[in-house]
Parts: sequence; C-alpha cells; structure tokens
Amino acid sequence: MHKIKTGIVGAAGYTGGELLRLLLNHPQTEIIFAASRSHNGEKISSVHHDLIGETEMVFLDSNIDVDVVFLCLPHKQSRTWMDSNHFPEHVKVIDLGNDFRIDNRMGKHNFVYGLPELFREKIRKATHVANPGCFATAIQLALLPVVQHIPPTGANVTGITGSTGAGSELTRSTSFSWRSSNVSAYKTLVHQHNEEVAATFRIVSGNDITVTFIPWRGSFTRGIFISAIIDTHLQKEELFKMYEDFYYDHPFTFVTSQPIDLKQVVNTNKCLIQLEKVNSKLVIHAVIDNLLKGASGQAVQNMNLMFGLDERTGLQLKSSVY
Repeated sequence: MHKIKTGIVGAAGYTGGELLRLLLNHPQTEIIFAASRSHNGEKISSVHHDLIGETEMVFLDSNIDVDVVFLCLPHKQSRTWMDSNHFPEHVKVIDLGNDFRIDNRMGKHNFVYGLPELFREKIRKATHVANPGCFATAIQLALLPVVQHIPPTGANVTGITGSTGAGSELTRSTSFSWRSSNVSAYKTLVHQHNEEVAATFRIVSGNDITVTFIPWRGSFTRGIFISAIIDTHLQKEELFKMYEDFYYDHPFTFVTSQPIDLKQVVNTNKCLIQLEKVNSKLVIHAVIDNLLKGASGQAVQNMNLMFGLDERTGLQLKSSVY
C-alpha cells in the first residue's frame, strides 16, 4: 500500500502541532503540506520547537495532491475554507472544528460524526468526517452504554480541562499567572459541546436526555476529567459488565473499578472509565487527553479507519506517569 498523502490546514496551533507529531511518526503517512496563514514560508520547527531535528518542512499553502486533508481551523471557519478550496472528489476531509458536528451537510457532501466507539462502520465508508469535541468525547464515552441500554431521563456532569483546551492564542485565562493554583467554572450549562452530546444520545436512545454540564478550567496544561451522575437501581456488577461488553472490541477505551487519574492518559489516545455505585447513584468518571483522544489522536484514528488500516496504527503512545 502506498503511503497516505496528508495535508494539514491550520498546522500552527495545538491540534495542528499534535497532528504533525503523530503523522511524522505514522508508518503509513507522508505529510505533503502543513498550512498556516500566519506563518507561511517559515520552518515548522520555528513554531513547534520540539520538532527541531524531526522535520525540515516549512509551512506552505494547501496542495491538492493529497489523499486526506485535516482541518484544524478555529470554530466556524471550516465551511468558509471549503467554499474557497476545491479538492478532487476522492480527497477525504477530517474536520477538527465544530462546523459539521450538528449540521453535517456541505453541498453534496455529508459529514459522518467521527466517534469510532459508536460509528466505526460509517467512518470506514466515509469521505468526510466531523471529529467530535474534546469534552463531548469524554461525556459520550462515559455515558453511551447506559444511554443505549437503560436510557436515563437525565445526567449531571462536571468536568475539568487543561489550558490547551482553550487553544494556543494567549488570553488572560490561559496565562500561567492566572491558571497557576487556580480553578474556575465557565460556560455553565451552555457549553458548545452540549448540543452534539444531545444529538448523539437522541440517535442512540431515541429519547431526549437532559445533560446538565458544568465545565471547569484547571491548573494544568492538558487532559480532561469528567464525572457523570445518573440514577439507576442496577447493581454495580451488572453495570460493569454492560460497559465491558460495550467497549470490548474498541482498542482505546477501557473500563476499571480502580481509581483513575489524568496521568494515565495524558500523551495517549486512551479513554479510561471508572464506575462507582452509591445507593441508587451511579457515578461514571472518564479521563482523556484533550489534544489526542479529544482531538488529533481521534482524527488519526478516524483516518486509519477511512483508509482500511488497523485503527491503532501510529497511535501506540506512552503516557507520562512521573
């Protein structure tokens, strides 16, 4: 099989940088271009300093001679980019923004929602994929088994994310001075990922399930930890088996009764899920790396599926426990 020719649009940001790192070491890919309007013509390693010695590539405008394009643009810019850049019909597109997660139509193209644990077979046949949001990934993986088998009327969710979740552009709430030794809530009950979670749960259960979600900014750089609470009279053993059966053939999602923490998943494409049961309350904890399983790693996982590769290819990554 020839190497998959890849292109990255918006390659100077956090998700673009993670894609560069993954694709440079992927055994079946070749990076044809990495585009950045603000750094066009500059060496990639002048922006992503950890890539010194890894690549001599420079940021260049897009090239149509590719098999797949990753869009790592700010939210609401992917449609505009696609309107202005016309690629041959065979070129696959994976959008890491939120343009096509709900409204999945773009001309004659349909975007498949790229959550492999639920839509793996559709992704395999897709030409266009909308990568899920980071918080949405963690919340959905935490709740999908119960939503499918014992649809709750609602779930209460809290979650905390690192500063990279806000993007690479410096703001007050992403600066070291503000984040260090600090925690704050934001977008209470109105986070942009609520709608895509609700849409997925509607497909799975046929019901409208109310998810109340309060996100938090954490004093760390990467990772997401969410906790969801629902009411159920099922025993913990039954619930644990339900989760194990749901994820048994998915290589990146694991269920445990042991306490979980962020360091187990940071720098990996894994999701760890822990179940706790207290009386009628089921608490589901889930952890992911927001830039990998929550963004670029999942995008590569989707690319692997779209091109008939083992979905683990290029994603056998190591966590940093110490």
